[in-house]
Amino acid sequence: MDQNVSDNDTTQPHTESHDPAVPAAYAAFMREGWGERELDLPRAGVAGPAALRRQRLAEAFPGERLVLPAGTYKVRANDTDYRFRPDTAHTYFSGNQTSDAVLVVADAEAVLYARPRSSRETDEFFRDRQYGELWAGRRPSLREMSDSLGLEVRHIDELDRALQGTGKTRVLRGISTHVDRMIAADETRDSDFARVASELRLVKDDWEVAQLQEACDITTLGFEDSVREWDRVLEFGERWIEGTFFRRARAMGNDIGYDSIVGGGRHATTLHWIDNTGPITPGELVLLDMGVENRSLYTADVTRTLPVDGRFTDLQRDLYDLVYAAQQAGIDALRPGEPFRAGHNAAMEVLAHGLADLRLLPVPVEEALDPESRVYARWTLHGTSHMLGMDVHDCGQAAPEAYAEGTLAEGMVLTVEPGLYFQEDDLLVPEELRGIGIRIEDDILVTADGTTNLSAALPRTSTEVEEWMGRLRG
Repeated sequence: MDQNVSDNDTTQPHTESHDPAVPAAYAAFMREGWGERELDLPRAGVAGPAALRRQRLAEAFPGERLVLPAGTYKVRANDTDYRFRPDTAHTYFSGNQTSDAVLVVADAEAVLYARPRSSRETDEFFRDRQYGELWAGRRPSLREMSDSLGLEVRHIDELDRALQGTGKTRVLRGISTHVDRMIAADETRDSDFARVASELRLVKDDWEVAQLQEACDITTLGFEDSVREWDRVLEFGERWIEGTFFRRARAMGNDIGYDSIVGGGRHATTLHWIDNTGPITPGELVLLDMGVENRSLYTADVTRTLPVDGRFTDLQRDLYDLVYAAQQAGIDALRPGEPFRAGHNAAMEVLAHGLADLRLLPVPVEEALDPESRVYARWTLHGTSHMLGMDVHDCGQAAPEAYAEGTLAEGMVLTVEPGLYFQEDDLLVPEELRGIGIRIEDDILVTADGTTNLSAALPRTSTEVEEWMGRLRG
């Protein structure tokens, strides 16, 4: 099925060729004898913040119509879909998490066009594999959505008529093919809309900070679960940690915020190792980059590098302590008014000097740190920070001057995650370093006078990590 073809199609039930025939008598009988069961859903915690967000969005584009689709299901294989996750901007400004919905904001008015639960007057509720209540579960009614979100909600079938007419319209593109086809694109207007929608998420309000703290707290539990099951980890390898962490993410949150990275030994030198198919071998390190997405869709992003034996070797400890010192320098550099890259620059200063002490740099450390050289980056590879929120790499369409080339402000949340990576085939490093990868990552809230580490519940120093593993492993 083409992505989003069904965004607005409520005419034919989604069935498969192997489904049994539905005689008229069966269909008629299925439409009889059903009771009403409207629910009084509680007011969503995001309803108030989302209303203020819509107001700010409308003020940025006075007199214009703004269209933010949620998206629809994506095919995983043949007739099976991935679990639905709405577009971030749509949910940020509406609070809605149901599929196939579209938020339309025009000055002081905002309407959510949504697909409610199946009607008993059609075959959809008992035949449709994608939306039918008896197949996929009960979707909320229009009234339930409206009461919960504090927002006017109309049927998705009314969207086409609502978007007809003249006037400036901006669309978040690439989310709904139906909406993209319905409204002629204006690349300049639409890209500017995407930029503003992204930049409005740069500073988190108190409600968002609480959501991120919750995501970090659940993530801490997932890391603890993994260490408690270390005997199984040694037996089954990287897969066991991935599965154990996912269990906690699903039990207490919505999902994982991104594919978990479980890199044992040399796999830790691959930055986004998500195959997680390798062994966990005594004597080596294992890098765990994992984050829980909570039920409001805010995600943590935390990395710890652990000694498989529970204790670091002298070499492993020296390298780990170097990365820790770099991370602490990066955190200490963050505060309102400082450049976004201040944390990165501080962390790289420490790592470059450490690499010089290891006699790895081909030039003096000052030259290596020159932006026109950066040869030290052979062993650090990536930036130290990115924004964090509902997306693990949040606010990705913000303008450079507001983000990467901008300054920090109170309420921003970003990662600090320096690392050292010595590839197994790197002939420029001593053999004993090859195949070692170490990263430490935490989620940092910029406050009025400095920072707060939202993921501080997980130990960071080498000594703390050893004590923590010893306690959990019993």
